[in-house]
Amino acid sequence: MGSRRATSYDVARLANVSQSSVSRAFTAGASISEDVRKRVQEVAAQLGYQPNAIARSLITRRSDLIGLMIGQSTNLNYPEVLFELSRRISSSGSRVLLFAMESEAEIGATMEQLWRYQVDGVISAARLSPEQVGEFTTRRVPLILYNRMLPDRAVTAVSVDHADGERRLVDRLVKAGHQRFGLISGPPDNAVSVERMESALARLRHHGLDRMALARGAYSYESGGEAFGQLVEMLDGPPDAVICANDAMAIGAIDAARHHYKLSVPGQVSIVGFDGAGTARWLSYDLTTIRQPVRRMAEAAVQMLMERIDAPEMEPETRLYAGELIQGGSARLG
Repeated sequence: MGSRRATSYDVARLANVSQSSVSRAFTAGASISEDVRKRVQEVAAQLGYQPNAIARSLITRRSDLIGLMIGQSTNLNYPEVLFELSRRISSSGSRVLLFAMESEAEIGATMEQLWRYQVDGVISAARLSPEQVGEFTTRRVPLILYNRMLPDRAVTAVSVDHADGERRLVDRLVKAGHQRFGLISGPPDNAVSVERMESALARLRHHGLDRMALARGAYSYESGGEAFGQLVEMLDGPPDAVICANDAMAIGAIDAARHHYKLSVPGQVSIVGFDGAGTARWLSYDLTTIRQPVRRMAEAAVQMLMERIDAPEMEPETRLYAGELIQGGSARLG
């Protein structure tokens, strides 16, 4: 055949099947006998044939691309989230087009790129406004919100129950006798951080506690350490307990407490996080935190997206998962 690239016609002729059989042999879940599939794939390997994804997309009117938008890449939990989502998207026969944003304020520019690539659907682990969500509806591109919800609009979403997790942490810290609380939030444009901190503050007020201070971090290890120092200044001394919006900042706070202020954790100050990142389980930190059921959430997100790509008329659905309270050695809990 010389240097010419093999085509599906060449494979069909040599395997003595139709071109549509060649296409089905390379399509996951397609109706074709195992004998024919094996024969087609053996001939394809012999000829060096590979299906043309671009040509296939022209026929199916699908790009087989799933947009994945992730904000705040410093979050320790995102590598696990990205791996689980990517693995399941690939298993479905599609490929991931990743958009990682330093700030969720970049979402507008990211969406412009999404439309250019004509993605089949999107999973967003970044904040979207109601107007931006409406654009997905207008363009008929299925959207799944990951680990967040939009209270004022019906959107398909999968999330850990942030409020429930914070309530459980606060209840256990209060029961253990803590009185002076410090809170370390994430960036102001991060919806997850806002929900977690508002839930923690509401629960502290429920217990009648008002000796508290709030410092803002950036979801990073460094910012957690800096924010811990700010809390000490605001309270004129170390807090009894520190509630952090994520694990990275909690780990930074632990190191600052131990190494800069020579405090015992949890003897003199209890520190808790949220997410259950792998680093949080290291023996040096043994962080008390709420662990997200990442595998179950990723599986649900991809399943719901694929269903809506096949059936765009499906109604919005929300799946809320309880996090697991991990009682580590960084906090005294009652």
